[in-house]
Amino acid sequence: MSMIRDLRAAVRPSLRKSSTAYTYDSTRDPSASSAVVDCAVYRGGRRMKDEPCLTPHEAMLEVRKGGGFAWIGLHEPTEAEFAGIAEEFGLHPLAVEDAVHAHQRPKLERYDDTLFAVFKTIHYIEHAELTATSEVVETGEVMCFTGRDFVITVRHGGKGSLRALRHRLEDDTELLAKGPSSVLHAIADHVVDGYIAVAAAVQDDIDEVEIAVFSAPAKGSPPGSDAGRIYQLKREVLEFKRAVAPLLRPMQLLSERPMRLVEPDVQKYFRDVADHLARVHEEVIGFDELLNSILQANLAQATVAQNEDMRKITSWAAIIAVPTAVCGVYGMNFDHMPELGWKYGYPMVLCGIAVVCLSIHRTLKRNGWL
Repeated sequence: MSMIRDLRAAVRPSLRKSSTAYTYDSTRDPSASSAVVDCAVYRGGRRMKDEPCLTPHEAMLEVRKGGGFAWIGLHEPTEAEFAGIAEEFGLHPLAVEDAVHAHQRPKLERYDDTLFAVFKTIHYIEHAELTATSEVVETGEVMCFTGRDFVITVRHGGKGSLRALRHRLEDDTELLAKGPSSVLHAIADHVVDGYIAVAAAVQDDIDEVEIAVFSAPAKGSPPGSDAGRIYQLKREVLEFKRAVAPLLRPMQLLSERPMRLVEPDVQKYFRDVADHLARVHEEVIGFDELLNSILQANLAQATVAQNEDMRKITSWAAIIAVPTAVCGVYGMNFDHMPELGWKYGYPMVLCGIAVVCLSIHRTLKRNGWL
């Protein structure tokens, strides 16, 4: 219990005036925008258009007074900025710590009457040409706190804005009327749709590398020169895999296990998300295995090329060995050697060397060594 109290003390600011106070980070640059990107109250699937610019505290008061739920969106909040919201909505200190510091593994956790979900967002980085240093995918994070009457989304990273998703949901009043769990589903669906788009783009990169490996090498390009590109692409696929694989279990739980905070009608939609995620996961596993095969083929090509070079060197060494041996013998200073006194001895030796060398060359070439 003392450990929990220490955690609460670390997460919640000591300077709070009341249990409903909403505090902002005084260390943030005054000219910088607030971490709160959007804050709204929804009733019957419709946003309260006549509401002023609400703070999270005012939004919760509005919900308690007239029903509905509040959706608060934040972007990279500091501990001090998030502390007031955590106090207002009774968020667990461990989940708050994860939401503030980011770099979390995709997961789904339940704290009392709150679901805490972590999603890894993937963004494909366009590039004119894939190189050994190209960055292919960029990751971000979206954390989602889902309660009975609130949704709090915390986003980390420059990509993966939820503004368009919010607008799209506001146009679907029937789905949004199902409550906070509909927002959780929409975020999961949005993230997985991003995975599908990135998988298609990565597939194009893999196809490009595969064609380059199994095509005739460009002039001046040694065999095996694509190994750096393949390895870099494999690293990016591994980053993709780390985002997709851990999310399988949370999506399975949301689609199969009844939960108090997830409406039964919304749970049916999670099955579709889980199915799409499973398909992407299979594709990513296939990418990894295919890149392994391409890398092995690339290294095998380099080995074959080296073997061919060694065979050529060995063949020419065998041919050169004949005149070397003959000249070495006749270069010895003995008085009695064959054909030394014969007029045609010298041209005969040269012709003999040429005939033997040509015979060896013809034999080696017929056997594919030259």
